[in-house]
Amino acid sequence: MSYADEIFVKNCKDILEKGVWDTDFDVRPKWDDGTPAHTVKKFCVVNRYDLQKEFPIMTLRKINYAAAIDEILWIWQKKSNNVNDLNSHIWDSWADETGSIGKAYGYQLGIKHKYAEGEYDQVDRVIFDLKNNPRSRRIMTNIYNHADLNEMHLYPCAYSMTFNVTGNKLNAILNQRSQDMLTANNWNVCQYSALTMMLAQVTGFEPGEFVHVIADAHIYDRHIDLVKEVMEKKPFEAPKVRLNPDITDFYKFTVDDFIVEDYNFHKLGKKVPVAI
Repeated sequence: MSYADEIFVKNCKDILEKGVWDTDFDVRPKWDDGTPAHTVKKFCVVNRYDLQKEFPIMTLRKINYAAAIDEILWIWQKKSNNVNDLNSHIWDSWADETGSIGKAYGYQLGIKHKYAEGEYDQVDRVIFDLKNNPRSRRIMTNIYNHADLNEMHLYPCAYSMTFNVTGNKLNAILNQRSQDMLTANNWNVCQYSALTMMLAQVTGFEPGEFVHVIADAHIYDRHIDLVKEVMEKKPFEAPKVRLNPDITDFYKFTVDDFIVEDYNFHKLGKKVPVAI
């Protein structure tokens, strides 16, 4: 069994059995027919994944890892806020007529800040510190910029990364304010695990632990049956995942440098509806 499958089933079972519904409240998200999208939730879910043991991708359902990696490169490498720079359509609902999602995600990572050593954006500062001051406990990013929230078409869900070097291992913590478990949980786990692997490779470390901290882990009302269907399937072993070892510059990585072998998975019986 893939460890990612084990974690997903455990979390969803806990939410379904012990979670709290928000049906007594007015909620912002809506289904495409205008119906309020209610959820059952658990507060503060924390999951740890050892990237030395296996890459945490689910097999109980297919994860489009290529699109997930493309999105993380769109945010962290291209530092873009325009869907025309993305090879999927997952952000189209939040884009304006120019393709912009406002001052969100990649836009925030691309803003330069002044440091004693000069001006860096958040990504370049992480790389600088990992190469020059890896024992620092200050290596982190944060894209939840309150000054720009009013110009973001969607407030960041996954908003902060903290990097910590222990021995020769690069560990990372992702803080996420909100998590749609069926639509995006393992998608986010895959892409930020891949990010940790890429940053480790270009700064001379081995990937260590990826820790995922979720403030509000929820399952939407119209996802309940699909989640139960996924949980009942028999999992496969995790695939073998590696990076192209020739890449030493973070900005040279492409989706094709993320190599996946022996990925077996189950297909969902229907398309997953997405609440907006």
